[in-house]
Amino acid sequence: MKKLRVLIVDDSPIMQSLLKRILSAEADIEVIGSASDAFEAREMIIADPPDVLTLDVEMPRMDGITFLKRLMSYKPLPVLMISSYTTENSIRTMEALEAGAVDFVPKPVHGAAHQSLELLAADIVAKVRAAGRANISLAPAVRVAPKMTAQTRASRLYKILAIGASTGGTTAIRRLLSSMNFHTNGILVVQHMPPNYTKSFAQRLNDMVPCDVVEAVDRERVEKDKVIIAQGGKHMVLARDRAGFFVRITDTPPVHHQKPSVDVLFESAAQVAGREAVGIILTGMGEDGARGLLSMREAGCFTVAQDEASSVVFGMPRAAIEMGAATRIASLDAMPNDILASAKLR
Repeated sequence: MKKLRVLIVDDSPIMQSLLKRILSAEADIEVIGSASDAFEAREMIIADPPDVLTLDVEMPRMDGITFLKRLMSYKPLPVLMISSYTTENSIRTMEALEAGAVDFVPKPVHGAAHQSLELLAADIVAKVRAAGRANISLAPAVRVAPKMTAQTRASRLYKILAIGASTGGTTAIRRLLSSMNFHTNGILVVQHMPPNYTKSFAQRLNDMVPCDVVEAVDRERVEKDKVIIAQGGKHMVLARDRAGFFVRITDTPPVHHQKPSVDVLFESAAQVAGREAVGIILTGMGEDGARGLLSMREAGCFTVAQDEASSVVFGMPRAAIEMGAATRIASLDAMPNDILASAKLR
């Protein structure tokens, strides 16, 4: 069996040691070295290119984001960012995903690295494996789409869009929302992401897509063209009253090890909105969202799964397709027209 070869780039010897121990414990992963800064990493990559790079956001001499951008323009590699949470770092992590990083994991808080990282071990291993399978050629240059007006959107889809994504999803969601040339009755998004990062994701997305984007709060109203991003660490469900649709934030257990879970949102959309909703499952690892998308299809919703060619990681769409949950399989670029044309007929 060919092992996945990983290079660790982190200025902390403790983090290097912990990451090496976690990854080396896996039979299919080999840690080929550790670098303390970008310049050391560059020489190691030139001499012996790894399959996957773990990269710290904060490093001396050259920060991780600057190094990532240079790396992706010179020798693209699957990169998993290791980010300690601060408001600034959460924003910088979103910048790293836009620059081509496959995913990220939050670095443990100072003073509890051993204990915290052990709790994240399964997540780190899963994301390193996903990065090794990722199609990194799909990361496009970042572009900011102008806010669309009633005149620039020719059509209206009188439905709510429920979108679920994981690995590669931040870029896919941005591209999908940027290319929509029609109005909706609201858009709900679950992107697998830990607490504290979803607010930064919503803020960055709001500056880059034609819709107004917010992080969900309990009882947030679902309104025309508004995009509501589920909070990290909480589930988001669709609810309804006499005035219309709104979201509830719940603190029930994880589903498929995820919180927020795509399945939780999709199941609620099937029950509450039925044919008034459209289900969309995008790139990501695992199976979260597949069963919920099937529930939406069985409730009469139009459902669409991203195709393999345009997915960074095809796990979630594949699970939905194999379950028979997708009415349509479409590339990311074709998806808006497919949704508008097909969902209007339902």
